[in-house]
Amino acid sequence: MRHRIAVAGAAVAMAAGVLTGCGGDGEPEAAPSRTVVVPGRPGEPNKTQVAGPRTAAPPTAAEVRFVQMMIPHHAQALEMSALAPGRASDKRVRSLASRIDTAQKVEISAMRSWLEQNAEAVLKASGRNHGGHTGMPGMATSAQLKQLRDANGAAFDKLYLTLMITHHQGALTMVKDVLDRGTDVTVQEMARDVQSTQMAEIGRMQGLMAG
Repeated sequence: MRHRIAVAGAAVAMAAGVLTGCGGDGEPEAAPSRTVVVPGRPGEPNKTQVAGPRTAAPPTAAEVRFVQMMIPHHAQALEMSALAPGRASDKRVRSLASRIDTAQKVEISAMRSWLEQNAEAVLKASGRNHGGHTGMPGMATSAQLKQLRDANGAAFDKLYLTLMITHHQGALTMVKDVLDRGTDVTVQEMARDVQSTQMAEIGRMQGLMAG
């Protein structure tokens, strides 16, 4: 329960940050600049320079694609997790699925809000994205989803954990492609949140598989 509240709270705060981090005209607010003294080398005078960006850097195309692709990626995790209450036999699997459902619904909401607030960056990135959302790592196939829908009890538990571990590992691959390679603070926070949450959940799922 604490984990669910912490993750959901972080994502809610992230969504709030998306909305409050913009000025009245919809543009990102620039970080305040200030003058600081930079010590010179031995024998050289100190220098002054402006610290902090004068204008907020726009999100990169890679960051836009990450957010756009993570939404349907999360949506498939919700689709799989929605099956657990009626099919899983292990209450720990049902609990895990419930946590995934709660956290990723909030994250999807935050990501959609970010896309709405960064419409200009999304429009620019759309001209460079020719691959669409195909080939996202970790996604279950239609046949695998059907197999999961048809499974019950221990067979469901095993297949759900197997598919979700692969799904989470795919999300970590997507995070790796964007983390620390962009300019948008919110997207970088989203990526780090996905990374920390899903790494921890992979560990739990692997423990359930082993036990």
